[in-house]
Amino acid sequence: MGFPVIEPGAQFKQNQDNQASWISKGSGGGSLSTGRIVLITLVVMAAIGVAGAKDIALIANKENHLDGMTTPELVKVCKGQTNHWSDGKPVTLVIRDPGSTEMRLVLQKLYEMPKEDVSALISSANHTRQSHPAIVIVDSDEALVKRVETTSGSVGLVDVYAITGGVTVVKVSGKLPLEPGYLLHGN
Repeated sequence: MGFPVIEPGAQFKQNQDNQASWISKGSGGGSLSTGRIVLITLVVMAAIGVAGAKDIALIANKENHLDGMTTPELVKVCKGQTNHWSDGKPVTLVIRDPGSTEMRLVLQKLYEMPKEDVSALISSANHTRQSHPAIVIVDSDEALVKRVETTSGSVGLVDVYAITGGVTVVKVSGKLPLEPGYLLHGN
């Protein structure tokens, strides 16, 4: 294990002077100007924003035989206002915690309300359906996909990169995830 090297006082002073000289040269001499620093900062912030923006897919249990939903139909499912599918199976929506970053896009595009109101809405929707809840909250995308895969009549909203062959991807207003104009596109 090595120990840090402590510069002699004269060497430290010379390094400090060199650093001050490098900063004061502005855009010439290989230093970073204020404009370049701002540009680099903006590029890094944009990259972080893009990395955080996810495309969310609507998935369904394979037994549902559900190919597509309109946006108003999906909003009704999200708000617990659709109790049964046309074949009589009870509807269950599986989602992540409304307060999680993964759900930010869903709150904005489908619920159009703050996370506290969504949590209250979920509690209210589930109050009358205790044997078969309208909305189930899970801890991870993997758990969400597994729950939809194993629960007849269920649909879920999940990051597109978590989808497996055990579920069906459902069109929303005629569009699949990653297609131009898709409602739940993260950017």
